[in-house]
Amino acid sequence: MNKFIAVCMIALVSMKGFAQSTVVNPYPKTITVSGSAELEVVPDEIYVLVDLKEYEKKGSGKISLDKIKSDFLANCRSIGLADSLVTIAAYDGFNGNPWIKKKSKKQDLLASITYQIKFTNSKKMDELVEKLDDEATQNFRIERTSHSKILEYRKQLKIQAIKAAKEKAGYLAAAIDEQVGAAVTITEPNDVEVQPYRFSQVSNVGYGYKAGEGLVSDQGVDFKKMKLRFEVSVVFALK
Repeated sequence: MNKFIAVCMIALVSMKGFAQSTVVNPYPKTITVSGSAELEVVPDEIYVLVDLKEYEKKGSGKISLDKIKSDFLANCRSIGLADSLVTIAAYDGFNGNPWIKKKSKKQDLLASITYQIKFTNSKKMDELVEKLDDEATQNFRIERTSHSKILEYRKQLKIQAIKAAKEKAGYLAAAIDEQVGAAVTITEPNDVEVQPYRFSQVSNVGYGYKAGEGLVSDQGVDFKKMKLRFEVSVVFALK
């Protein structure tokens, strides 16, 4: 009985190996091509950082950070910026650290805060700049730009990239008298396509912000466009 079971097992293994060796490749001939698509769009999400700091005012003493913050937020609201568009990016406060006070020539060091503001165009930026406290404002810079429809653009460009790959496969295959069949695999790289316009330091009026450097202005100068680009790799069967 044991010998019979062993013989059956060997037969099954042999049949399985034979079946595997006779599997036919459904796509004996393929072509691998890449396709790409790109688009340039004017950003409608502009993220600005504003650095504010306490200062000494002649005849009034130190202007506290609480007052500076209150005035700044009031100015943001006065030009129509929603509170949700203004967030705290950094906050440096010196609340009575005795060691720091000993090292400082003054009794108190000056506290500072950095706000991030999301704009949709430079018109509101200009309006806010006009209201900024010249003494409290240390810097006004654009950190990055983006677009509200970025996900939609990604989808559209990926579709266009695949269509471009199919078109390329068609004329390459025709050059050797072949026809393109079904897509066997589609490889999508990681999304690293956005090339936004970044600024290391920008200001306006007293802060160095120049409309002629790619920003939207009253003269109609636009932000430098964002370049979106996607590339896919597709394997097509040849028939």
